[in-house]
Amino acid sequence: MPKLRELSGYAAAIAPVIDAAHVNVHASARRAVAELSEAASVSPGFLSDLRFMLPLRSLTRTDLGTIYRYGDAEGRESGIQEHLREGALAEDGEGALRVTTAGLEFIRRLYDVHGAVVERIWTGHDLPGLARLAGRVLDHAERVPGGALALVAPPYEPDGTATGVLLFNRLAVLRYHRADAHVAAWQAEGLSAAEIVGLRDGPVRARIEADTNLRAAAPYAILSEDERRTLYDGLLKLI
Repeated sequence: MPKLRELSGYAAAIAPVIDAAHVNVHASARRAVAELSEAASVSPGFLSDLRFMLPLRSLTRTDLGTIYRYGDAEGRESGIQEHLREGALAEDGEGALRVTTAGLEFIRRLYDVHGAVVERIWTGHDLPGLARLAGRVLDHAERVPGGALALVAPPYEPDGTATGVLLFNRLAVLRYHRADAHVAAWQAEGLSAAEIVGLRDGPVRARIEADTNLRAAAPYAILSEDERRTLYDGLLKLI
């Protein structure tokens, strides 16, 4: 098994590819999601962002603060209240938020929308193979207690989910492993979330990026060299 330092370059290289493939689906689905939102009278908001976890787990405002670590509490609360008014989320007496029947129906229809989009923009690619590789990496990504990945993994994958949607959502969830690695890296430098957002290029940022890549490399060790190349090249073709 390769050493993590040998894999840190791979972790650095594949991160923007994963991001771009993920963003590509969102961008391609924007109009269809807006039409779905209007028809359902439900805003996408957290239902779209956390489509892969809300059907499985409730969450608290503290959890949302972990997932949206660089956002602001006021903005998150506004989104919560909107979903509560729409009836897409419900809140229990202890402040836990869970998806309602209406919210779950929106997410199911959202999966259909994403399925149609990936069928159009990713046709002709080995989506089953890429989904399997991404799933193996995700299965071996450490769920750090108190981290974002521990909240969002494993993803919601009901029977019949289109293979392209499985890949799309696994990539979305895998991004939180790198996010946790980044948090651990800037915390090791003694910085806060606000400080890392405003940090300029220089030696400290370079150390943080190098440390992030090292921490993010671990789950890729489960793949062979050929499998890592297949995953990288395959995702690059989806952009």
